[in-house]
Amino acid sequence: MPKRGKAYQEASKLVERNKFYEVDEAIKLVRQTAKAKFDETVELHIKLGVDGRHADQQVRGAIVLPHGTGKTKKVLVIAKGEKAIEAEKAGADFVGAEDIIAKIQSENWFDYDVIVSTPDMMGQLGRLGRVLGPKGLMPNPKSGTVTFDIERAVNEIKAGKVEYRLDKTNIVHVSIGKASFDEAKLTENLSALVEAVIKAKPAAAKGTYLRSVTLSSTMGPGIKINAAKL
Repeated sequence: MPKRGKAYQEASKLVERNKFYEVDEAIKLVRQTAKAKFDETVELHIKLGVDGRHADQQVRGAIVLPHGTGKTKKVLVIAKGEKAIEAEKAGADFVGAEDIIAKIQSENWFDYDVIVSTPDMMGQLGRLGRVLGPKGLMPNPKSGTVTFDIERAVNEIKAGKVEYRLDKTNIVHVSIGKASFDEAKLTENLSALVEAVIKAKPAAAKGTYLRSVTLSSTMGPGIKINAAKL
């Protein structure tokens, strides 16, 4: 395991390794342990009692956090005609169709955070699945990024919409704000995200659903939250 820096070691002293904290305590601690010289991102990691290898136990969705994430995302819209004009008016950073798809393919171009596509363009965009899939960039109807309502999709992403999905170890990792956010905003964002994940519980999931919940900043230690109280 790599040796941690001095700031991390100092921050770790504030956290009891085997203690499960209440949400308000955890929020205070995550702000205290964010010691870096930049405004660290606060992330929530939720281990779920599901097996993502089975289609009926997948957990995926999106939510607009009450106070956003503190980061403005660059949005690429794949659309034509009126929908392309709608995207430009809504404030999309990049808009295009076949030309943009070719640019991604030939130049390995990834200067954006989210792709929104109209359904009619997904046949062509889908061919880039091997490139976009591993980066989590492939649009998906469940996250609201495959839609004809381009204006709404762009506005929501710009307002702080986050997508949550299982990784290979059945953990959901989501940014819920910045260390500079006040405690009330971080608490409300955390509660909204947990509520969304609970609502997305698959019918096939058995036993304890929220197995563990951990809060951390970009460079800080993990803080365990009492999942039973959520």
